[in-house]
Amino acid sequence: MSKVNLPGSIDLEYETFGDRSDPPVLLVAGFGAQLLAWNSGFCEELARRGRFVIRFDNRDTGLSSKFEQFPVDMGALISAAMVGDLEAVRDLAPYRLEDLADDAADLIAALGLDQVHVVGASMGGMVAQLIAIRHPGIVTTLTSMMSSTGSSEVGQSTPDAFAALMKPASSDRDGFIADTVASSRVWASKRYFDESSAAALAAASYDRGLCPTGTTRQLAALLATGSLESELAGLRLPVLVIHGTDDTLIDVSGGRRTAEVIPGAELLIVPDMGHDRPEALWPVLCAAIETHTRRSSD
Repeated sequence: MSKVNLPGSIDLEYETFGDRSDPPVLLVAGFGAQLLAWNSGFCEELARRGRFVIRFDNRDTGLSSKFEQFPVDMGALISAAMVGDLEAVRDLAPYRLEDLADDAADLIAALGLDQVHVVGASMGGMVAQLIAIRHPGIVTTLTSMMSSTGSSEVGQSTPDAFAALMKPASSDRDGFIADTVASSRVWASKRYFDESSAAALAAASYDRGLCPTGTTRQLAALLATGSLESELAGLRLPVLVIHGTDDTLIDVSGGRRTAEVIPGAELLIVPDMGHDRPEALWPVLCAAIETHTRRSSD
C-alpha cells in the first residue's frame, strides 16, 4: 500500500493490483468503509481479467486524512435530516460527497492517469457518479453498484437495516466484531452470507484503524448532497448500474432509478445479492465490469 499527498494537504492511502499497462479501474468504497471492503480477492480477479485495479481509503477512513478538527453533532444532524431541513444539514456538514469525488480525481491525477473506469459501491456509487459529473474528461466508463441517485423517493432502507446502520458499534475489538457481523447479516446476501468472512473483515478494519467521528462526517456529507438526478440526466458516457434483489440497506429501486435517469445506462439486477459482494458472485460481477469496461478499452 502507498500514500499520496493531494492538494489541500489531504493524504489518501491506496493500493494497486495488476499491470499498470492495462486499463485502469478505480474502486470507490462506501459509507464508513475502508479500502478493505473491496476484497483483495475481488481485486485480483479483476486484475486477472486484464484490468489495473486501484482501491483507496476515502478521507476520514482507514489510513487517509482525518478531519477531526470538524466535529459533527450527530443528534442535531439526524434531527435536521428527519424533518427534511437540508440547509441545516448542509450547515452541519464539514464537506460533501463532491469533495470525496474531487479527492478521487486528484488521486487519479497524482497517479499519472489520464482516464479511468470508475466503479463505486453504495455511498461510493454516488461518489463515482459525482466523479463523472464533475470530471467527465477523466472517466471512461462508470459503474454504480448497489447505490442510488440521492432522491428520497427511491432506495429506502428497511427499518431493520436503517437501525442496524445507525447503531454504534462497540469500542472494544471483540464487541466491534460481533456488532459488525450482526449488522452485516441484516443487509447481506441471505443465500451467501459468510459469518467468518464478515468477522475477518471487521477484525482487519478494527486493527487497521477506525474513525467513528469520520463516519459521522461522511454521513453528514451524504445527507447534505441531495438528489443528483438532474446532473445524472446530463451524463454522456457508458454507464452500468448493478443492484441486488435482496438489498435491504439501499432498495433495488435506487438502482432502477439510477439506470432510468442516465441516458443509455445498462441495468444488471443480480438475484440473491444483498448489500455486499459475496465471493460466490464475484464471477458475475467481475465479468460484468470486464465487459462494460471493454467498451472503451479495446
